[in-house]
Amino acid sequence: MEKYYITIGLEIHAELKTQSGMFCSCANVPLEDSPNKNVCPICMAHPGTLPTLNKEAIKKMVEIGLYIGSDIADFTEWDRKHYFYPDMPKAYQLTQYKYPIVSGGSINNIPITRIHLEEDTAKSTHDQGDHTLIDFNRSGVPLMELVTDPITYDDIESAAKASSNFAKELQLILRILDASEAEMSKGQMRIEVNLSVSDDKNKYGTKVEVKNINSFKSVEDAVRFEVKRHIELIEAGRGDEIVQETRGFEENKRTTISQRKKESSDDYKYFPDPDLPKIYLHSLFNLEEIKNNLPENIELQRKNLRGIGVKEEYIELLLSNIPLSKYFNEVKKEILGHNYDKEKQEKMITLAVNYICVDVSAILQKEEKEKLVHFIDKEDFEQIVKMLYEAELSSRGAKDLITFMMTDLPYDTMLEMSENDMDAREIAEMKGLIQKNDKEALVEIVENVIANNLKQWEELQNGNDKLIMFFVGQAMKEAKGSGNPQLFTEIIKEKVK
Repeated sequence: MEKYYITIGLEIHAELKTQSGMFCSCANVPLEDSPNKNVCPICMAHPGTLPTLNKEAIKKMVEIGLYIGSDIADFTEWDRKHYFYPDMPKAYQLTQYKYPIVSGGSINNIPITRIHLEEDTAKSTHDQGDHTLIDFNRSGVPLMELVTDPITYDDIESAAKASSNFAKELQLILRILDASEAEMSKGQMRIEVNLSVSDDKNKYGTKVEVKNINSFKSVEDAVRFEVKRHIELIEAGRGDEIVQETRGFEENKRTTISQRKKESSDDYKYFPDPDLPKIYLHSLFNLEEIKNNLPENIELQRKNLRGIGVKEEYIELLLSNIPLSKYFNEVKKEILGHNYDKEKQEKMITLAVNYICVDVSAILQKEEKEKLVHFIDKEDFEQIVKMLYEAELSSRGAKDLITFMMTDLPYDTMLEMSENDMDAREIAEMKGLIQKNDKEALVEIVENVIANNLKQWEELQNGNDKLIMFFVGQAMKEAKGSGNPQLFTEIIKEKVK
């Protein structure tokens, strides 16, 4: 088999989080349940209406560019891109052609050509082929489009993985900056793959664009399928059947199908929009001030989290879940604000991240929407971690306490806690969760457990060490979860000897 070279370029659209539309004052709620609720004559292209620019959307573009090390243009303008779509009644799209706001920079070592700003289209729903319904709630939503440089790979898997990893990293960045929810399943982020295959490293093959990709797995599958399709046609002597076109990715079949012939830029007949002003961004914004207020660089965040011993899967969870990440940083700051020695601080921070990423995260996801679920005050969570570190609280006790304090409580309990201004420790005492570390009291509990399980005790004394955990469990049950399991283990081993 000949050696083939795969060239990939990505085009990624993301809906920006703003209060209003790109060129009108309609509420930016593209997922609004009621069709055509947030619409006006401007976004529905009534004759004689004039667009106005959304400064908030432009600023978000500047923030994205500065965060990834791109150049921010001084001069920019908007153009009309002409083509017919039934869900765009103007018969042109307001976008940027010659002068994008952002150029250069890179993500995951893949260079970025440009990032420009435009308006989204309305949403079409096809009802069993008989008719089409159009919802204009999405029409005019600020839409970012990012275009990468073409990168050539010498194997399919490298091309597929690099493409999906780039998209994942972009999604993280957009969420960290609070620029977009970038939820692919909801259409808030959409990926298009431009792809060509050639047996000559210095020559591109025929470029094909693949649309309708709505998951990271689908990005990889679309690349794999399309590359194999090109190679099979070339090797069968039918390379001329590969034409420049737009293809759609079919989720169910994991294949691509031809949709339409791909237009060139000349077909769109771009020209500057006469109704929108030219913008000089360096005068409009203080770029240095914006840059100084940006969140910490994503790679630096990863490095710092690794430095305090956070597991890789927890790092990605914290980066992708902004509320959880902010909460962890607040708790970490609270721990660092106390006069603990360095070793204690580090161990408490490790405990905090583990319980936040496992228990707090699970509660936030699992609890039903009608229940009141909330973060515990950072001071109380620091106290929980301290009790864990000092063995006053068992792992099971900490889980129970976190669940109790995060979820909706009976009115009488809430009233008692409020009236007495109870902190985490007092609540743990009220719930009987504080571990008993009085060895004499724990010895008595162990002796009771032995007396009630003589057969198992005899087996343990005869060498069945697995029964140690049985007796620890029974002792914890007898102590209603408030005994120190380490001390119970120590006492049981002493008695065996």
